[in-house]
Amino acid sequence: MRIAVLGAGSLGTIAGAYIAAGGEDVELIDVYKAHVDALNESGAKIIGTTEFQAKVKAVTPDNMTGKYDLVLLLTKQLYNESVLKELLPFLDNNSVVCSLQNGVPEEKVASIVGKERVIAGSVEFGATFVEPGVSRLTTDFGHFKKYAFQIGELNGELTERIHRIKSILDLVGGTHISDNLVGTKWSKLLINNAFSGLSAALNGEYGDILDNEVGIVSAVHIADETIKVAHANGVKLSEMVGLDISSLELKSEKDIPERIETLRKIMEPSRLLKASMLQDLEKKRKTEINHINGVVSRLAKSTGISTPYNNMVVKLVKSAEESQTVPNFAVNIKFFRDMIQA
Repeated sequence: MRIAVLGAGSLGTIAGAYIAAGGEDVELIDVYKAHVDALNESGAKIIGTTEFQAKVKAVTPDNMTGKYDLVLLLTKQLYNESVLKELLPFLDNNSVVCSLQNGVPEEKVASIVGKERVIAGSVEFGATFVEPGVSRLTTDFGHFKKYAFQIGELNGELTERIHRIKSILDLVGGTHISDNLVGTKWSKLLINNAFSGLSAALNGEYGDILDNEVGIVSAVHIADETIKVAHANGVKLSEMVGLDISSLELKSEKDIPERIETLRKIMEPSRLLKASMLQDLEKKRKTEINHINGVVSRLAKSTGISTPYNNMVVKLVKSAEESQTVPNFAVNIKFFRDMIQA
């Protein structure tokens, strides 16, 4: 099987390193030439909660050749239109594109490459790009090896190809097959909304949110809003890391302490993670906020559900984008404190 990791940022570098070390024919593809050069010269180096290095092959998109049997899609949704159209000549009728992007991009991906080619999934570990050739794994290593990916067919079937792709991704970390792909993606979206969104809006690692009373209460409300909007749109949320995600919904304010305890327990292994959207703000780049918290804000409009916490995250991140600044935790946390106290 010939494999491409399209978008060899921090996550793609880690995935590519372990797949290559497992003896598979894999290419890491990225537009950042200095990174591609470093990967070819020194290999992919993983630091953080583990120490690992593997020899890999990397190319820029203009040097892609032949056909790929499996493409792991890890680029940002912002660029899907151009990235996927450029990928088409390198796919054959049996090629599979496994979308591992944040949010719920599968409909758009399928509209370009063909629904029959698409398998979707979620990445359940965190990483940070350090420098060309080097990525930092920020999730606890034991957790990473147990819960790295969820994947599944769009129609929920358990096919031969989904098991074959699982065997590839198992080289990286624990990979679980879902028969409810939409629910899986929404469960991951909930975690991204509550922690990646707040990480970017406040300027902090996940641990800063877990340790701050206003931050963790805000995460509880963001999760609750996401669940309510998902249910209103006919989505049944999937279990994640052994947790029934729907159980995070608030029935009343009395549930908040219990929800805080649950979120702190399941997110503790990821406390060192800094959202990729915050890293984008630090580099004065546009973020995927419209495809993360913005999904809930947009879909809530037709349901009558109020989503003030997700809306605030979108507002603060967009403000930082427009001003090309990085948020101030002490300043922005006040907006969430005011909502809690209202």
